[in-house]
Amino acid sequence: MISTHATTTNPDDQAAAFVTRWAGVTASELSTAQSFVRELCELLGVPAPHATAEQSYMFERPVTFRHGDGSSSAGRIDCYRRGSFVLEAKKLRAATDSRRFDDAMLRARAQAEGYARALEPAELAAAGRPPFLLVIDVGQVIEVYAEFSRSGATYTPFPDPRSHRLRLADLARADVRDSLRRIWLDPLALDPARASARVTREVAGQLAALARALEAAGHHPEQVAAYLTRCLFSMFAEDVELLPKVDGEGSFLHLLLKHREQPATLQRMLAALWREMDHGGFSVALSAPVLRFNGKLFKGAAADSYSLPLQREHIDMLIAAARANWREVEPAIFGTLLERALDPTERHALGAHYTPRAYVERLVLPTVMQPLRRAWADAQAAALVLAHEAALLEGAKRAARMADARAELRRFHHGLCALRVLDPACGSGNFLYVTLEHLKRLEGEVLDQLQSFSTESDDARQDALALQGETVTPQQLLGIEVNERAAALAELVLWIGYLQWHIRTRGNRAVAEPVVHDYGNIQCRDAVLAWSAQRPACDAQGTLRTRWDGRSFKPHPATGALVPDEAAQVPQWEYEQPRRAEWPRADVIVGNPPFIGAASMRAALGDGYVGALRAVWNDMPESADFVMFWWHAAALKVAAGEAQRFGFITTNSLRQTFNRRVVQSALQASAGSPRAASHPLGGLDGNSPAQGAPAQGVHLLYAVPDHPWVDSASGAAVRIAMTVAAQGSGEGRLQTVVAETPGEHGEMRVDLRERVGLIHADLTVGPNLTSAQTLQADCNVSSPGVKLHGAGFIVTPEQAAALLSSPTFSTRGESREGEIVRPYRNGRDLTDAPRGVLVIDLFGLTAEQVRGRYPAVYQWLLERVKPERDQNQRATYRDNWWIFGEPRRELRKALAGLPRFIATVETAKHRTFQFLDAAILPDNMLVAIASADAFDLGVLSSGVHVAWALAQGGRLGVGNDPRYNKTRCFETFPFPDDDTGLTPELRQRIADRAEAIDTHRKRVLSQHPDRLTLTGLYNVLDALRAGRTLSATERATHDAGLVAVLRELHDELDTAVLTAYGWADLAAPLALAEPAAPPAAAAPPPGPGGVHSFGEQRANASAGVSPAAHTELLTRLLALNQSRAAEELEGRVRWLRPDFQNPQQPAPGPVQAAFDGMDAAPALTARSASAAPTAPAPIHPWPPALPEQVRAVADILASSAHALPLPALEARFKGRGPWKKSLPRILDTLEALGRARREGAGWRG
Repeated sequence: MISTHATTTNPDDQAAAFVTRWAGVTASELSTAQSFVRELCELLGVPAPHATAEQSYMFERPVTFRHGDGSSSAGRIDCYRRGSFVLEAKKLRAATDSRRFDDAMLRARAQAEGYARALEPAELAAAGRPPFLLVIDVGQVIEVYAEFSRSGATYTPFPDPRSHRLRLADLARADVRDSLRRIWLDPLALDPARASARVTREVAGQLAALARALEAAGHHPEQVAAYLTRCLFSMFAEDVELLPKVDGEGSFLHLLLKHREQPATLQRMLAALWREMDHGGFSVALSAPVLRFNGKLFKGAAADSYSLPLQREHIDMLIAAARANWREVEPAIFGTLLERALDPTERHALGAHYTPRAYVERLVLPTVMQPLRRAWADAQAAALVLAHEAALLEGAKRAARMADARAELRRFHHGLCALRVLDPACGSGNFLYVTLEHLKRLEGEVLDQLQSFSTESDDARQDALALQGETVTPQQLLGIEVNERAAALAELVLWIGYLQWHIRTRGNRAVAEPVVHDYGNIQCRDAVLAWSAQRPACDAQGTLRTRWDGRSFKPHPATGALVPDEAAQVPQWEYEQPRRAEWPRADVIVGNPPFIGAASMRAALGDGYVGALRAVWNDMPESADFVMFWWHAAALKVAAGEAQRFGFITTNSLRQTFNRRVVQSALQASAGSPRAASHPLGGLDGNSPAQGAPAQGVHLLYAVPDHPWVDSASGAAVRIAMTVAAQGSGEGRLQTVVAETPGEHGEMRVDLRERVGLIHADLTVGPNLTSAQTLQADCNVSSPGVKLHGAGFIVTPEQAAALLSSPTFSTRGESREGEIVRPYRNGRDLTDAPRGVLVIDLFGLTAEQVRGRYPAVYQWLLERVKPERDQNQRATYRDNWWIFGEPRRELRKALAGLPRFIATVETAKHRTFQFLDAAILPDNMLVAIASADAFDLGVLSSGVHVAWALAQGGRLGVGNDPRYNKTRCFETFPFPDDDTGLTPELRQRIADRAEAIDTHRKRVLSQHPDRLTLTGLYNVLDALRAGRTLSATERATHDAGLVAVLRELHDELDTAVLTAYGWADLAAPLALAEPAAPPAAAAPPPGPGGVHSFGEQRANASAGVSPAAHTELLTRLLALNQSRAAEELEGRVRWLRPDFQNPQQPAPGPVQAAFDGMDAAPALTARSASAAPTAPAPIHPWPPALPEQVRAVADILASSAHALPLPALEARFKGRGPWKKSLPRILDTLEALGRARREGAGWRG
C-alpha cells in the first residue's frame, strides 16, 4: 500500500514527495486510483471524497444510461464532485508518447463525457453540468477538459490543446496546484471569460470618462473614437509585447509617462509611433524597431485629428487606462462596452448589462460548431481507423497507411481554414469573435492530433503549414454593419481576439508581419437595402421633408410634461434605384439583427427607407418586423444552396402571426424535400455548397422559442427566440427554458429541456397548430380595445368633473357630457388594483364641435395630446389629434346594445376572462369579446381554451408573459356544439360555473381591495395545483380570497367543458395531481405563466399533467378546427352571435358533422396500442469516403431502438467490393471515441 501521509508541511516539499511516490507506480487501476485521488486532495488542501446520501462528492458514483428503446444500463463515475468535475482514472501500460497511450486517453475522455451527459435531471437542476472533466493516468498525467457554458456542448482541452495535459512532474509547480485546487473549490473562477469581463468593464469605464473629457474639450465624437481606438490597440500591443519594452515597462505607457508634462510633444510622438507601427521598421519615438502592424487602424496620419492635443488630466486618464491588464480583455463583450463608451448617445448604458458570452454561444454552437465537431469526429475516427490498420503493417506499407491517416486530418484542417462565416448585422463583432475563438480551439485540437500522428520531419512541415497561412484567421469571419464606428470596432475585436489566442498558444515570436491585415472582411453598409443614390426628400413645393428624431423631448410650457421637441428634426430621404443588398459568399450565416417592430420602422428608419425596403422585398408581409428581412434573406440563401445553415436571434414575437408567416413560407417550401445531402459544413470535404440549385426551402435544426437576452445597445433585458435552419426537410432540436436563475452581472442562468422532432413555424414540436384556419363562426366579435396615442386623454374623476363643469356651448341643443367621459380599464386595472380613471372619448365629433361645445376639454387635449400627435408620421393620427389613434369603430358596433362583454388582458401571467360592464371603455391591452353569454365566458375560461391560447399565442415582455393574439387564439378556436356532444343541460352547467367564477372573484376582490388582486388569487391557485406549501402571505391570500372554492369551481368547469367536447376520457390524464409533499426537483420551475388550469400547466409531468394528454388535446382541437373549416366551405357556419354576425339568416338546425373520434374518443393507451406495423429499415449505399462511412455507421447505431449485431448492421448497407471488412475496425474506433458501445453480441450508439 502506498503511503498517504505527508512528511513535511512545506507545499513544495510535499509536491516533490508526491511526485516521487507516484512516479512509476505499476499497480492496477482500481487498487491505485482512489489512493491517488485522496493523496492528490491532501496535496491540494481540499476535502477528500466521501459517500453521502446526496452523492454529491464520492468515488464510484452511480449513473444510469437511458437508451432509445426505453431500456437502461448502469455505470459508475470513478470520482464525482457536484458542480465541479467528473473524474475518470486509468492505469495504462503504455509510454505517454505512444500512439497507444493517446488512443487510451481519448477513450477515457469519451467515457468521462458520457458519464457527464448521463447525470440525472435532478442532479443537473441542483448544480448544473460539471464544468470540468479530469482524465487521469495514475502516476503519469492528468488531462483537463472544460465546458463553461454547461449546456451539454463538447468539453474542450483546457486551457488549450497544447497545455491541457499535465505531467506528474508538473504538480511540483505552485501555479498548477492552484489551478487544480480551483477546479475542486471554485471551478467557474477558471472561466477566462469571467475574469476578462471584470477587466473589460473597468477599461471601458476609463475610456468612457476620457472620451467625455475630450469631447468637452471641443473634439468631435468621431475623431475621439478613432483616436482612442488607436490608443487602446497600442495598450494591448504593449501588454502582449508586440511593442518592445522600454526600461522594463510598456513602450506606450513609457511615452505617456515621459511626456506627461509636455502634451504637445506627446501629441507628435504618438503620431510618429502610429505612423511607424503602420509601416514597420525603426521607430524614432521608441528608439527601437517595431513590427509592421498595417491594417486600417493607423492609416490617415496626415489628418489633423490623427493624434489629438491633450491636457494634463487627459494624459493621466490615458496612463490609468494603460496600466490595466489589456492582455486579459474579453473581446466577446469588449466591442459592446467600447461602443457604448465612445458613442455619446449610448454612453448612459455603459453601466448596464451586456449580452453574456454564454448567450452568444447558445446560438453559435448549434449553428457553426456542433456540425463542425461532428465532421471533426468523423475525420478523427477515419484517421484512427487508418492508424490502427497501419499498426498491423510494416515498412513502406505502414508508412503509407499513416500518411493516409495524416491526409484525413489535413483534409479536415484545410476545410476548416476555408470555412467562411457571415454575420450580416455584426455590430461590434461579438458573434464573430466567439465563432473565431471556437474555430481556433478546434484547430488546436486538429493540429495536436496531427502532431501525434507525425514523425519529426512531419512536425517541421506542420509548423510551416501553420505559419504560412494554412490556419484559421479573421479573414474567414465576414461582417456587414451599417454603423461606421461599430464596423471599425468589429475589426479591432477580431484582431485582438486572434492575437490573444495566437500569443497564448504560440507566443509573440510566432506573430508574422504584417501583424494586422486589411482583409476587407467587415463591410460598412446596409445589409438589406442597396441604392445608387440617396437624396433629401422634398414635398411638392420643394420644401425639405423632415421628421422628429424620435428621442429629443422638452418640457411643455403649461403642463411641464415632457413632449417631443419639434425643433429636433432629421431629414427624410429618398432612395434612387433601390434594390436588395447582396451578401458575400459564406458557408454559415449567424447573428443578431436589429429589433425594430413593424409599427416602429417608419419612426426609426424614415418613410423613404421603409417604402424602398418594402418595394424591393415585396415578398415580405407588410407587418413583418425589421429583423425578419434578415431571416428571409438568409432562408433564401440556404434554400438555394448558397449557404449551408443560418442561425439568428430574433424577438420572441417570431412565433406571432405576421412574423411567423415568413418562417411558415420557408418551411412550406421544404415540405416533402429531402434533407440536403451535403457535408455538415461546406468546404470540409473539398466541395463548395451547391450553387444555383432549385430552391428547396428550409427546416429548423434548432430552436429556443423564448430565452432571456440583453440588448447590446441599451443593456435592457428582453426576450428573444433562437432559430437555426438548414436546407431541405428534417427534424430538429427544440429547447425550452424551464428555469431561470439570476447571474452575477444581470444575465440569467437558464435550464433547458429538449425535444426532438419536426419543428413547426410556431417553434413547437407536436401537432402543427400553424395549420389551424380562421373560422367564420368566430369572426367580427373580438377586437383589441381603443388605442389612445396620447396619455392626455386619461383623467381622474376630479379632473373630469372640473372639465365638464365649465360652461359648454352646444350648436345642436343637446348634451353629450355623459358620453364623452367614460370609465377606462387597461390590463393592470384587471390583474392588479384598478386605478379608477376615466377617459375623454370624442369619437364622432369634429375638432370644431369639440371646441364649440367643450372648450375646456379642447384646451386640455390641445396642450397634452396635440404636441405629441404633431410629430406622428401617420396623417390620420396627426390630423385627428382630438380622437383616439385607434377608436375601434367596428368594436363599438359589436358592443352596441350589450349589457356587458367579455375581456381578457392581452399580455398577462394568467389567462383569465371576465365580464365588464358595457359602460367601460377597454384599453388596447385588453381583448374585448362582444358576447354577454356566460356559456361563452365558461368555454373561454376553461383549460381547453387556455391550452389552445397558450399554444397559439406568443410571449411578450421582460416578464415573458403569454400573449393573447385574438387572430390565432380566438378566431381559430372551435367552440363545442351539438356535433361534439353539447346538450342544453351541459350548456347551462357551463354558464352557471362561469357566472359563479366571475361573481366569486369580483366579490372577494371588492371585499379586500387592499389585500387581494386577480394575479395574487391565481398565484395561490398555482401553488395549490403544484402541491407546494403556501407561504404566510399566500396563506393570507388563500383564506381571504377563498381560493379553494375558486379551484373547485374551475375544476367543475373544466370537467363540464371536456364533456361538452365529448372528450371526457382526457379529464383524468389532464387533471392536476396534488402530491402531499413533492420533492424539490418535482416542483414546477420558476418562471412566467400560471397553472390555474391544465391548459397553463402545458404538459408539466412533474405536476401531474400527462404530456401525451396535453398533446392529444391540441391534436383533437386542431382536427375539430379543420372539420369546422370544411363545414364552412359547404355553407354551414356555427355563428357565435348569429343575431349580430349573420342577422339576415336564421340559425340552422342541428347538424351532426361526420367527425371521427370526437363523439367517443378512445383512451390514450388504446389509441397508442393500435400503431401501424413497423416499416422495414431502409438500406443505404455504402459511402465511398472513410469519414462518410464512419458517419453512416454512427448514425445507424444512434437511430436504432435496440442493439444491432454485426450481421444486422451489414444488412443496413449495400455496396461493392470487400466493404464489410471495414465495419469491425470502424466499430472499434467508434467505441474508442465513445460514439458506440458493445451490448452483448450487438452494438448500440
